[in-house]
Amino acid sequence: MTVTLEVDNAVGTIRLDRPPLNALDTATQDRLKELAEEAAGRPDVRAVVVWGGERVFAAGADIKEMRAMTYEDMVDRSRGLQDAFTAVARIPKPVVAAVNGYALGGGCELALCADIRIAADDAKLGQPEILLGLIPGAGGTQRLSRLVGPARAKDLIFTGRMVPAAEALLIGLVDQVAPPGEVYAQARAWAEKLARGPAYALRAAKEAVDIGLESDLDTGLALERTLFAGLFATADRETGMRSFLDDGPGKAEFR
Repeated sequence: MTVTLEVDNAVGTIRLDRPPLNALDTATQDRLKELAEEAAGRPDVRAVVVWGGERVFAAGADIKEMRAMTYEDMVDRSRGLQDAFTAVARIPKPVVAAVNGYALGGGCELALCADIRIAADDAKLGQPEILLGLIPGAGGTQRLSRLVGPARAKDLIFTGRMVPAAEALLIGLVDQVAPPGEVYAQARAWAEKLARGPAYALRAAKEAVDIGLESDLDTGLALERTLFAGLFATADRETGMRSFLDDGPGKAEFR
């Protein structure tokens, strides 16, 4: 399998495994969508790590496969391409991308679908599609501009240049930088911490932020209000408030 899902201690690791560079061909995209949807629906998965292994996250699309595609082929395929990445973005649980090596083109777009990105200090990210006479097609023009702002996104997309980890951290493209051998461990630690949190509150928080960013302020506030009130129907709310009053903040054990 070119993508696998392994679950341990409530953390699901979606692992890209298509040597040598984890090129994202159509079969890999379809498998990614399948496993993202599985992780979203499994109650034993409370947080997710997306990882490409110690050598490379994903160096982009399978150019050999793509070169053989006609306009009609890509019209038929482009929705499936975007749907695979959107399935990761819509996992209703905390998702962290653990980025070793290259995250280019579709690899960068996949990392953008996570809630946070932890990158190796020697990692390189970018959207080099312009160098092929193309533009990003798996969400890069949209998610990148929302994350780092339109001017920085245009710089990266227009030039196709690779961004070293230090610059990626500076512009907000990644959130943490770690030695290469510690990237996955740090991503797991983040995921495991949140996997012990209140699942419905985390889901609501992610939905409020993600959907709110696509809406005007009043619509976002209305969504927040609805989700906030809805959490008063959960057992986690009772657990959290009771623990706060009895033992102080930060000591609740959510089920």
